[in-house]
Amino acid sequence: MMTRFEGRLGLVQRVLPAYRAPFFEALAESCSGGLSLFAGQPLPQESIVVTSALRTSHLARASNLYFLNPQSPFYFCYQRGLTRWLETWNPEALILEANFRYLSSPGAIRWMHRSKRPVLGWGLGAPLDRGPLSALRGRFLRQFDAMVAYSARGAEQYAACGIPAEKIFIAPNAVTPAPKHLMPTRPDAFSPQPVVLFVGRLQARKRIPSLLKACAEIPEQLKPRLVIVGDGPELENLRSQAQSLYPSAEFPGAKHGRELAPYFLAADLFVLPGTGGLAVQEAMSYGLPVIVAQGDGTQDDLVRSSNGWKIPPEDEFALLFALQEALSDVARLRAMGAESYRIVAEEINLERMVAVFVEALKSVKKGE
Repeated sequence: MMTRFEGRLGLVQRVLPAYRAPFFEALAESCSGGLSLFAGQPLPQESIVVTSALRTSHLARASNLYFLNPQSPFYFCYQRGLTRWLETWNPEALILEANFRYLSSPGAIRWMHRSKRPVLGWGLGAPLDRGPLSALRGRFLRQFDAMVAYSARGAEQYAACGIPAEKIFIAPNAVTPAPKHLMPTRPDAFSPQPVVLFVGRLQARKRIPSLLKACAEIPEQLKPRLVIVGDGPELENLRSQAQSLYPSAEFPGAKHGRELAPYFLAADLFVLPGTGGLAVQEAMSYGLPVIVAQGDGTQDDLVRSSNGWKIPPEDEFALLFALQEALSDVARLRAMGAESYRIVAEEINLERMVAVFVEALKSVKKGE
C-alpha cells in the first residue's frame, strides 16, 4: 500500500497540461488533507492543451502575466493571486516548478518559510551555463528544502548547482500508470512485413519527413508498413510528402484512449524521430521497443540500450541506421519489447512517480 502525506498540499504550475492531470489526481489521493493546485493559462502560440477541472483536487485559477515569450532567453512569467491562494488554502507543504523565470515563486517560498513550512521544487534540471542568468538560477534553486528531478541527468545538474545529494530525489517522468494488461505476445517472424508506428500530434518538430525518408531508404526486404497516427497542422503536408517519399504510409488520423490499443498491438516498433513523445510510455506498455530522438533528458532513464535506441536529433543517418538494426533481428526486437514492458510495469509509471513525491514530501516535513 502506498504511503501517504499527512497534511494539506499546495502545488503551483504555470499551466496545467492535460497530460499531467492523471499524476495530480493520483498525488491528491495520497494526501490526507487534500491537494489544491494553482495554475494559469498558456500563451496562445504555445498550443498547450490544458485541463479545466480535476476530480480529486481543487483547481485555483492564476492570472499569468508574460514578459516576452517562452522561446526568448529573457522570458519571465508572473502569476497574480498566488499569495491570496496561499492564505486561503494554507498548505502544510508546497510544490513549485523549479524555474527561476517564474517571478512570483520566491515570494511563495518566503511565505511558506515564515511559517516554517517546507517547499519542494521539481523540474527537468539546470543545465550549466555561464550566461548572465546562471547565478540567479543557482540562488533560486538553493532556496528549496528538497528537489525532485525528472531524470538522473537532472539530479546531477541540481547537485552541480550546490544542492546536497540527500535533498535530491529522482521521479522519472511518467504520464501513464503501470500496465494492467499482460505483456502482449507477438510471432517469431514478421507477417508479412514489420509494422513501424508513430503516435502523436503532427507538428514540424516531430520530424515525420525524416521517418518517411528513412523507410524509403531501408533495403527492400526490411521495408515496413508505416502507420502514422495523429492529427495536427502538418497532416496535409505530410500526406503530400508521403506520396513522393513513401506512398504506402498510412495516416488513420487521431486516435485516443482505447482506440489506440489495436495500433500498438499490431506494431513491431515505435518510432519518435522528433521532440515530445507522450506516447512512448504507452507504446512500451504494449511491449514495443522504441527509437526516440534525444532531448531534454526526460527519456534518458526510460529508453536504454536494452529496450531501444536514442538517436541524435536531426540526424537522418542515425535514424536510418537504428531502423535497419531494429528490423534486421526479430528475436532481439522481441526481447527488447519485453524489456520495455518490464520498465514501465516495475520502474517508470505514475504510481512510482507519486511514491517518490510522497517520500520527498515526508522527508522535508520531518525536517521542518
